[in-house]
Amino acid sequence: MNRLWYTTPAAEYMAGLPVGNGRLAAMVLGNPACERLALNHEWLWRGCHRLRECAKSAHLLPGVRQLLLAGDLAEGTRQADWAFGGGGGGHPDRLPHRVDPYQPAGDLYFRPEHGAVENYRRELDLDRALVTIAYSADGTAFCREVIADAASGAIVVHLSADRPSGGRLILDRRYDPRCSVQRSVAADGLTLDGQFDGGIGFRVEAAVVRCDGQVAVDGDALRLAGFTEALVAVVIGTSAGTEGPIEECRARRLPRLSWQRILRQHVAAWRRGRGGVRLALGVADPGLPTDERIRLARAGQADAALPALYFEYGRYLLQASTLRGDLPPNLQGKWNEDLNPPWECDLHHDINLQMNLWPAEALGLDYAAETLFRHIERQVPHGRKAARDLYGCDGIVFPLQTDPWGRCTPESFGWAVWIGAAPWLAQHLWWHYEFTGDRQFLCERAYPVFREVAAFYESYLVEDAA
Repeated sequence: MNRLWYTTPAAEYMAGLPVGNGRLAAMVLGNPACERLALNHEWLWRGCHRLRECAKSAHLLPGVRQLLLAGDLAEGTRQADWAFGGGGGGHPDRLPHRVDPYQPAGDLYFRPEHGAVENYRRELDLDRALVTIAYSADGTAFCREVIADAASGAIVVHLSADRPSGGRLILDRRYDPRCSVQRSVAADGLTLDGQFDGGIGFRVEAAVVRCDGQVAVDGDALRLAGFTEALVAVVIGTSAGTEGPIEECRARRLPRLSWQRILRQHVAAWRRGRGGVRLALGVADPGLPTDERIRLARAGQADAALPALYFEYGRYLLQASTLRGDLPPNLQGKWNEDLNPPWECDLHHDINLQMNLWPAEALGLDYAAETLFRHIERQVPHGRKAARDLYGCDGIVFPLQTDPWGRCTPESFGWAVWIGAAPWLAQHLWWHYEFTGDRQFLCERAYPVFREVAAFYESYLVEDAA
């Protein structure tokens, strides 16, 4: 059974169960007293520095080379850091770097109205990309099901109970002094509009698209009463592209279908995206909660089925990060709750991004590899300018770390004097050709990047006379 399952709610964000369809993502925490869905949109980065530029330091390259070739590695390295290392990182002047952090969109809360909970279970079905929270309270069976719909693109929450029940829906975002937020409530849903200071704007909509009870505005919340089934759809839009946030939400609102039909279409689309690889070890699942299996494995007890589950979860995370996405996975896939996440949740080119995509070709997840190819191509124009400004060279140079805006500025003093990112990323283009034999791809998309990489090294390299 390809499932992660637990008998307790998540004690922290990273213990939640993730859903995603590439474009949208959510972490489901599973607290029976107050469910929290932490929401993300792949293009929701602050966007304050999306037009940043490199310093013009090519004239300093000959002096740095002279020191290094003369054997003065310490001084050559010091001058190289100051010439080509940018700000941030370990800069002595504590300069901030300009990689925009990936941001949370907000949180959708559901506070049900019931007493003490029994028979609790939360699970993530990897084959159907479905999170289920089930328990009983006050003699009533409750169930919450969550998907990041692979068919429509919305995040969908299905609430059900075997007796009429009630609860409150709230849409909010943690306080952010650099983001203005407006919240509104109407009879059919909740809206949150945000604008980052000097950056992009966004919108989150949570609409009650089906309810067999009553729905009413209750202060800053929606109160659902007397229902046994309700369906809530979440869509998110940003101003990062050509659409505005409102237009993006409007174009992706959930069709008014039954939960059964929505789930059926989602599962079909999800399974079409799983690739053609199947791993079968021929060993039995021990039937224990996932956290208990991990505890026992750490204590030395054999569980031959656990590596297979780990494999399936890795495939799930890559699929959930890319299936309907434009961007490759960042340092945390597509899931983040923090305003200031570690390393900005950025796109790290010094192995992290490559590692995310290593399984893509072998698993037949072409769409996952495609998000990386678009990321590479998005950087090429500014990569040319960076090569000229920083080193006076032809071709392209890519930075150690970046965000989705395709800018190639060094932003990590002490680490960023590195010219290996572009060829390392370009290797994935060659692997795609090796796996597919697609000569059109090789000629029209891969070769132009290879040519730019080669042009840089041809003009950058010098002969060591020694």
